[in-house]
Amino acid sequence: MNDTLVTVVGNVATNVEYRDSPTGGMARFRFAVTPRRWDRQSGTWLDGRTSFYTVLAWRALAVNLAGSVSVGEPLLIHGRLRVHEEEREGKRRTFVDIEAMAVGHDLARGTSAFRRVAKAEPNLTVRPPETREQDQESAPSPAPAPSPVPVS
Repeated sequence: MNDTLVTVVGNVATNVEYRDSPTGGMARFRFAVTPRRWDRQSGTWLDGRTSFYTVLAWRALAVNLAGSVSVGEPLLIHGRLRVHEEEREGKRRTFVDIEAMAVGHDLARGTSAFRRVAKAEPNLTVRPPETREQDQESAPSPAPAPSPVPVS
């Protein structure tokens, strides 16, 4: 099968919705991608038109997304592009989904701390956000980010 693979950089636009399923769970959220370009005449960055995608993830990636991602965070998403049309209220509409294969925070815009998870148990459930906040409060604070090295 020839899939169209894409990598997009943008921001999480909605909360991650997680649902258990017989195959191990599914996560879904909306993702906003806004292109920027430098305008030499005005000497400023100009934003282009924002594109929105529905991102879907399955199994372990779905669980980890639900436990790691919040609205507004910058991400990189790599996955299969899916375009489909539907008729709603008498109008034909086009929807664009990305079935995520890999997701990560955009480290060009901030720092992140990676924590490896133990192998998933068959009845693994997602912990609610309030327990994640408690874990963060009780966890040792990460080492400060190193200072950028000047490029000569």
